[in-house]
Amino acid sequence: MGAGKTTVARLLAEAWGVGVRDTDHDVEATEGREISEIFVDSGEAHFRALERAAVATALAEHAGVLALGGGAVLDPATRERLAGHTVVFLRVGLADAVKRVGLGTSRPLLLGNVRSRIKALLDERTPVYESVATISVDTDGRTPEDVADEIREAVERA
Repeated sequence: MGAGKTTVARLLAEAWGVGVRDTDHDVEATEGREISEIFVDSGEAHFRALERAAVATALAEHAGVLALGGGAVLDPATRERLAGHTVVFLRVGLADAVKRVGLGTSRPLLLGNVRSRIKALLDERTPVYESVATISVDTDGRTPEDVADEIREAVERA
C-alpha cells in the first residue's frame, strides 16, 4: 500500500510498449463499485474471492505488465499462479507509506490508527512478498521513474 504499484506498472508498460492491467481496477469494473464499498457492503472475504478471480483471469489473458493489489499474494492459489512469472516487490518503508497513503479514508484496511495499521500490514505481508518476488526494489525517497528504471535494468539482466 503506497508503494506505487499502479504508477510504476504504467511506466514500465509504456517503456516496453505493452499493455498495463491493474487487478484492483478489474475488481471494481466487475462489481461496478469501488473496493472500499465492496469491503463495507460485502466484506473482506468477498473482496478477496473477487481479487483471486481477477488475478487468475489477468494472468491467463494479459501479456503485458500486471499490477496486483497489495493483498493479492496472501492467497496461496495466487502465489502458485505467479510461479514462473517475473514478480516485482516494491518495498516501501513505514514513513514513506504513511506519507503516500495519507489518512486512508478510501482504504478500508486502514480504518483506525493509520500508522499502526500500515505497520501491521507491512510486518504481516513483507515476508510473503519477499517469498514470491523474483526482483525486489526499494521505493523510499525515490521517484516512480527511478524505480521503473531499476526494474527495467533488473529484468533485462535476468
